[in-house]
Amino acid sequence: MTYLRYTPDIERPAPDEQETIDGIIQGMTQQSQVVEKREHHAVRASHAKSSACVTGELTVASGLPPELAQGLFATPGTYPVAVRFAQGPGETLGDRVSTHRGMSIKVFGVSGEKLPGHDVDTQDFVLATGTTFPSGTAAGFLRDGTVIGKSTGLPEGIKSTVSATARNLNRALHAFGKESAMADFFGHPFSHPLADSYFSQAPVRYGDHVAKLGAVPDGEAQRALAEWRLDPHQDEDGFRHATVAFFRDNEVVFELRAQLWADAEKQPIEDASVDWPVSISPYRTVATVRLPRQDAYSTMRVRYFDEVMTFRPAHSLAAHRPLGSVMRARLQVYRTLSEFRHRENGVAEENTGCINDIPA
Repeated sequence: MTYLRYTPDIERPAPDEQETIDGIIQGMTQQSQVVEKREHHAVRASHAKSSACVTGELTVASGLPPELAQGLFATPGTYPVAVRFAQGPGETLGDRVSTHRGMSIKVFGVSGEKLPGHDVDTQDFVLATGTTFPSGTAAGFLRDGTVIGKSTGLPEGIKSTVSATARNLNRALHAFGKESAMADFFGHPFSHPLADSYFSQAPVRYGDHVAKLGAVPDGEAQRALAEWRLDPHQDEDGFRHATVAFFRDNEVVFELRAQLWADAEKQPIEDASVDWPVSISPYRTVATVRLPRQDAYSTMRVRYFDEVMTFRPAHSLAAHRPLGSVMRARLQVYRTLSEFRHRENGVAEENTGCINDIPA
């Protein structure tokens, strides 16, 4: 298998991309203001409702072939990590509104050249359910974000109905061997958060190459959760309660995998809505994330994760620079919305540089 090489000219921004990004920031800031007024507190503009805030270790596999032994993964070793699992919406909703989910990983003790503005030895991987980002590009993100923004102020019951409709649509599509990334985005199954897989959705530089990343559950106890389903009518915070209960009794394990770029036509850099075919380039394991049994929702730790700490694609080695239209937007959007949230809440923002900074 021949894998394509990274060069700076593989990215091709649209001429009006900055104007588009400015529009995204304006729209998402307005959404955040609506939510803040309702909740009397500023929350993350996406993935606001956490279900677990945990620490553990990431171990880079030994004996990786040269194309996978790149960047953070160039040398076998073990690093401390902080991991936050959360529901998708940028507001605190009951679990009847089951949308896409997020898994953010902060790896500590990572040396090497960083992206401009990132001044500590960490590497963040911001992942979500679904192998693709439905909007595809920054322009699509602005278009879809405008629709989502208009719905922010609607009653939760309407959002629950939309989520149920999207979930039923995807279930019908699955019967014909198809699926809709947009339907899953708005109507994810009532599955256990620790049984889901999470993906970068858009590409990142992978040292000399380019890749999409995925985190796939690997623990035996996690695999047993495959058929678990929440009844949200019994517990509107059921995803959190189930996740915390699982961490109380079990180790949680995810394999971190890389899907390398091998075909510029079938694996586009700029359109994150295109699923890179695994027949061309499969996901291959490069590291293991182990999260031991722990209190996954202690008061002090949750406050630190949710109110103080930041996870961003921009917290990155140069060797893992986010690529493509959606990622370039995220580099600016995450920073601006985080500054808004911290400023509104009167909390000092922290680019956490050491695992020991995180409360127990």
